[in-house]
Formats: sequence, C-alpha cells, structure tokens
Amino acid sequence: MREQDYAVHHGQQVEQQEVSKVLRNTYSLLALTLAFSGLMAFISQQMGVRYPNVFVVLIGFYGLFFLTAKLRDSVWGLVSTFALTGFMGFILGPILNRYLGMSGGAEVVSSAFAMTALVFGGLSAYVLITRKDMSFLSGFITAGFFVLLGAVVASFFFQISGLQLAISAGFVLFSSVCILFQTSAIIHGGERNYIMATISLYVSIYNLFVSLLQLFGIMGRDD
Repeated sequence: MREQDYAVHHGQQVEQQEVSKVLRNTYSLLALTLAFSGLMAFISQQMGVRYPNVFVVLIGFYGLFFLTAKLRDSVWGLVSTFALTGFMGFILGPILNRYLGMSGGAEVVSSAFAMTALVFGGLSAYVLITRKDMSFLSGFITAGFFVLLGAVVASFFFQISGLQLAISAGFVLFSSVCILFQTSAIIHGGERNYIMATISLYVSIYNLFVSLLQLFGIMGRDD
C-alpha cells in the first residue's frame, strides 16, 4: 500500500514539474516573441510600410503557423515561431500608423495596449491561481470561430450598421476565452509543447489588441 501511495505521489510530483517547465518555457518564449513583434512593428512604422493585400496576410500567417506546428519538436520550430511573430508584428506597423494618424489616435493605441495587458494578466492569473479546468470552453471556441468567420465574410458583402463594432467586440470575447482555455490546457496536461502553447497565446493576444484598437477607434469616431 505504501509503495502504491509513493508511486502516486511521485507521479504527481513529476507531472507538476512538467507543468512548471512548460509554463516557464511558454511565458519566457512569449515575452521574447512579443518583444520581437513589437520591434518589427516599430521598424515597419518607421519605413512607412503599407498594409499588404489580405491574401498575402492569410498566406503568410497560415503558412508560417502550419510550418511552426510541423517543426514544433525541433529547434527549427523556434525559428519559425519568430518568423511568424515577426511577420505579424511587421503587418501591425501599418495598422498602428493608421490609428496614430487619427485625432486622439495615440490615446486609442495606448488604451488598447493597456487593456490588452490587463485582460491577459487578469485572465492568466485567474486560471493559474484557481487552477480551474477550462476544457468545457472548447465547444464555445469552435462555435465562436465559425460565427465570427461568418460575420467577417458578411461584412465584405453587406454594409450593416454596427456590424464592425459587433465583430470587434466578438473577437475581444473570443480571444479572452482562448486565453483561459490555453492557459488551463497547459496546467491540466492538455498542452505539453511550449512552442504551440506560445503561438496560441500570442495569436490570442494579437487578436485581442487589434480588436480593442478597432473597438476604441470606432467609439472614438462616434464621439
């Protein structure tokens, strides 16, 4: 009986050590990729780069995303992670320039940045402290993805009043739920690869920031 208890206790210790390692590696890599992404955004701002064609953005993002997923167990996965986040940072520069060129644009950008940091920090802390299992959110994430995709497609064909505001608000909620889900997956063993955990959190933070920019920008125009 004692040997069985020891085996269970030892297994729990090993599991906890693995979780701590994945968390440490994930947040370390996330911090580096966010800093690199910010640097690339600054460079593209200074260069006055124009926002690329939407197909270039989609091909670049999904191509690098799937490449990173394929290489996640090798050192090349780290290279493709920085390529992905650097690319996303580079196309963020023109977006920032557009908002900074608006009246009160600096306030919009700083508010979106502060709110993104607050939301991410708060949601992460909530899961890490309570250690609640958020796996039940997977269904919501799947449904939310298709609803938002349909709304985005509709926005290309129909000029519906308030639709863009609703899409931005929807992406804020969707990104927040994804942060809860991914953080919980790391803690409870659903995600053991820190590269995939990093890019998942990075994409959620990126979408959250851009959506808040759009939301504050729209509300600013309404004022």
